[in-house]
Amino acid sequence: MNPRALPRFLAATTTALLIAVLGTPIPAVAAPGPVIEPVRECGDELEQRFDLPGATTHVTSAEEVQANDQSEPAYCDVHGYVEPAVTFQLRLPLQTFTGRYVQHGCGGFCGRISKLPFPDCGGDLGGDVAIGATNDGHVSQGLEEQWAANNQAARNDYFYRAPHVLSVAAKRIITEFYGTPPKRSYFSSCSNGGREGLLLAQRYPHDFDGIIAGAPAHAMGPLFGVYAPWLARTNTAANGEPIITSDKLPALHKAVVAACDRRDGLADGQIDDPRDCRFDPVQVQCPAGTDQPHCLTPRQVAVARALYAGPKDPNGRRLYPGWQTHGSELGWDGIITPSAGLGGNSFAAWLGDNYLKYVGFPIGTPHSSLAEASFTAAEFHRLTAEGVKGNAMSLDLGAFRRAGGKLILWHGWADPQLPATATVDYYQRLSERNGGLRETQRWARLFMVPTMSHCGGGYRLSEFDPLRELVAWVERGAAPDRVIAVGRDAQGAVSRSRPVFPHPLVATYDGTGSIDHAANFVPTPPRRPSSDTIRWIGSHLHELPGPVAP
Repeated sequence: MNPRALPRFLAATTTALLIAVLGTPIPAVAAPGPVIEPVRECGDELEQRFDLPGATTHVTSAEEVQANDQSEPAYCDVHGYVEPAVTFQLRLPLQTFTGRYVQHGCGGFCGRISKLPFPDCGGDLGGDVAIGATNDGHVSQGLEEQWAANNQAARNDYFYRAPHVLSVAAKRIITEFYGTPPKRSYFSSCSNGGREGLLLAQRYPHDFDGIIAGAPAHAMGPLFGVYAPWLARTNTAANGEPIITSDKLPALHKAVVAACDRRDGLADGQIDDPRDCRFDPVQVQCPAGTDQPHCLTPRQVAVARALYAGPKDPNGRRLYPGWQTHGSELGWDGIITPSAGLGGNSFAAWLGDNYLKYVGFPIGTPHSSLAEASFTAAEFHRLTAEGVKGNAMSLDLGAFRRAGGKLILWHGWADPQLPATATVDYYQRLSERNGGLRETQRWARLFMVPTMSHCGGGYRLSEFDPLRELVAWVERGAAPDRVIAVGRDAQGAVSRSRPVFPHPLVATYDGTGSIDHAANFVPTPPRRPSSDTIRWIGSHLHELPGPVAP
């Protein structure tokens, strides 16, 4: 066979596979329904108490906001809280609502309501959905998360209750305002919000018709209590100074990409799957007795090797199902190296220290700190009692599946905060529990985005949003066979687009046209099958159901 014809042959073969396994590809755009007009005024009459089971709700304000230069529709800006302290905001379109509700999650330790942009669900009308978000039941206190120190109710709201009670409250308020409940409800978020998405599918399977869980912090206890502190301690010298400094990261990253770029068969300046990369940082070690920005000292080489390997206990057992992936090095800046915005700490140090001091252990029991953390099996298990309340690790999503729910998981391969391998591990276990990959892909699919950092950004591809595909899947049965990721140049123009196919399929250049255009890539199986299940000390946590709020 002509070598240049091979990609076309693979494309035809894989298309047949896609039709057999994933279903015939259908355009992702889902048309909205007719506009639903409000039946209540946006104002004082909406400011009331709703006695909902387990979610007593108070609307404290409702004000009209005019359309903003056609970029946002006119809407009713609703604020309130669910007892005791789950503060929320809803934005209810006045003239463009077509029946969909989209709820966003909250990142990090939350404690605030993020800005709520109206999403694009593929319709002709702008802002045709109602949207909502919550602060997860507490107010952020800056660099110290002391809100959790002695307040179990606030912890529980953050761990699992807040996203659920907001869904209950929002649907009731939408019904009051429009005279009808939402036709479809969706949840879309990333990071801690991705954890909330998985948690909702596991514990509250009837809250949402479709869920997007991006870069989910699903193993929250081990991630916050072990992995983050380990990152910080691994890169900190005895005098408190960082070992690998930010100025060394560009040279390390450049060497990694140079070594592994062609592993996928295409020289395009990016690593598509870091699991195929074989790179030892000794390749960029400085000459003996020197220390320059373009190379690593022997001590820095040792730290880089450790970061690529991940945390283990003294007996060699993995303490977390992840590590820093090859290609993630630019993202270490501020995550593993110090950040001025966090008082000179790295994000990993700040996250780990606050979790160990205020969140990670039962109230009234001895806590820990970044300085006191020990990476042992005993300390890992000591974190479990409280950690399971916030973990979203259960593999039992049967009720969500039977209710017709659809789940999209996604993760950036170059994520420095939440290792992408942990999400791949979870999906592998989920598939094994639910009848294999083919059966699982009928209702849950994973998309792994090359070069993307944490929830966005990255050195080639930086934007990824599968909401339109989720809506089409739920409302038209059009299971997503690809989602387009894009990267942008300094002026904001799209510099590269690539299709991301359902895992484990990968994008392969078809041999024609620009390598920066998504249309010139086809889905193919990975070059070599890989076992995505990771053996680690917390594997049993997948069998522990989390608590469910009333």
